[in-house]
Amino acid sequence: MASSVKNLSDYSSKNVKDISESTFAIVVSEWNEEVTEALYQGAFETLVRHGAQKSNIIRKSVPGSFELSLGAQWMAKEEAIDAVICIGCVVQGETKHFDFICDAVAHGITNVSLKYDKPVIFGVLTPNTQKQALDRAGGKHGNKGDEAAITAIKMLGF
Repeated sequence: MASSVKNLSDYSSKNVKDISESTFAIVVSEWNEEVTEALYQGAFETLVRHGAQKSNIIRKSVPGSFELSLGAQWMAKEEAIDAVICIGCVVQGETKHFDFICDAVAHGITNVSLKYDKPVIFGVLTPNTQKQALDRAGGKHGNKGDEAAITAIKMLGF
């Protein structure tokens, strides 16, 4: 369902497991910090609200969304990490750069998840405009960071 008709912060409580002993890595892109910080806050607060210990949430920053895959891989290879959440935002520009970055990041994050057999979550916005990004980073469409955190929790309960 498109986020234009769904609030990204709404979710079903099915398969929401006890995460009090789980350890999460959140890898955050520094590019478009206004958006990525809001997404990070949404993810962090959702994990804590569902029982994660703050000390079991590790934040790592990377320069941009392209670097999320490698940052996620470095965190996923750590045995103590149960799930990795990748936070980024790539806004459509005037060139094909957007397409190349989004495709590479989606494939990279998927490959890390499969390589390490653990949840590595795609919390990357790919909007057409900065306004659309802000609407999905705590604005009128909720917060994709919330959705990414719940996805990680539910995958741990799979």
